[in-house]
Amino acid sequence: MASDEHAAPNYMMIFYWLAGLTVVEIAVAYLPASMRVLMIALLVGLAIAKASLVAMYFMHLRFEKMTLSLIALTPPVLLMLFVVITYPDIAWRVFTWIKPI
Repeated sequence: MASDEHAAPNYMMIFYWLAGLTVVEIAVAYLPASMRVLMIALLVGLAIAKASLVAMYFMHLRFEKMTLSLIALTPPVLLMLFVVITYPDIAWRVFTWIKPI
């Protein structure tokens, strides 16, 4: 059983990474309005990175078996699948709702 144990993660280093990513998020929020799409993409990417760090180290998923990690990844994958499947219907409703002048 001693081989199943792992070294304690450096929580302060994870904290510094999370703080650094937060500073980057704040800087991205001040991008000009003309770069709105880039700003949204960067903020979503940074949020995913921060959530991954928290899940891997503070929830100890990094040290678990692959099965538990796959269980944790299932909801985001299902959410993306739902968005991709329903996008044509949502786009069609928006497109047909706008009446030409």
